[in-house]
Amino acid sequence: MKTVTTMTRRAFLQKSISSLLGGIALTSFGYYYARFIEPKRLTVTAHTVSHSLIPKSFDGIKIVQFSDTHLGYHFSLAQLRHIVMRINDLTPDVVVFTGDLMDAPNQYRFSHDIAPILTKIRAPLGKFCIYGNHDHGGYGTDLYKKIMEQAGFQILVNKHAWIEQGDKSKIAIVGADDLMLGKPDFSKMFQSIPPSTYTILLLHEPDGATKAARYPVHLQLSGHSHGGQIQLPFIGPLVTPPLAVQYYEGFYHIQDMTLYVNRGLGTTRMPFRFLTPPELTVFTLKHEPPSS
Repeated sequence: MKTVTTMTRRAFLQKSISSLLGGIALTSFGYYYARFIEPKRLTVTAHTVSHSLIPKSFDGIKIVQFSDTHLGYHFSLAQLRHIVMRINDLTPDVVVFTGDLMDAPNQYRFSHDIAPILTKIRAPLGKFCIYGNHDHGGYGTDLYKKIMEQAGFQILVNKHAWIEQGDKSKIAIVGADDLMLGKPDFSKMFQSIPPSTYTILLLHEPDGATKAARYPVHLQLSGHSHGGQIQLPFIGPLVTPPLAVQYYEGFYHIQDMTLYVNRGLGTTRMPFRFLTPPELTVFTLKHEPPSS
């Protein structure tokens, strides 16, 4: 004999209201977390990069990458000071910034305060940077150049620089102009780099890797994507910016080249991060003996 349980109108309303309140609470917590907590949950990711063309004298050399601060859009000078402190705590040999310093350069009122903060970054083998689309946007090209040079960074615009150790061994750091608002010239930036030289390319937009892989690049470091800023489990990023659609976070291998996409530090368009915490990345170089 079956027993039929009938839900009373009162019980149904109680269950519906409980579900509604639970949903509101969950949504409110999700909003609060994505708006106020995760954007300040700085993570430091560390990786070892091995290659036979990395000279033995570069074993243990540390490169720290930071990117996409977007100062002025919910990212303050106080946060930048904290980032500089964390970078120095990592004792890097080389520091690279892969673009988008200010969100809107022509609207940012405290641009004169940036260089004194970035000057404090310590990197005995050099500090290097490139243009992102926001650095060119808002009439910011000259302002960005002035700030970064005052801070002791070498701006690489379609050119390369050498990092040299005491035994005269070298690796090359190549910087591309921004793909969206600049004038990148891949042929020019690789001129006079011997093919036996380990070469790192700084390129703001990660999807440029499909073109960069045609050149003698071993490691490309990019930003721009913010990891999508909002990711959902089993779905991935909801929205990624142009030229960060195919590659948006972490390591990828394109032909013989390795790409790493840094999630950046600030936010843009929406002041939210979910499952994409801000990131500093540490790469430790290691000589890998050639396979016999």
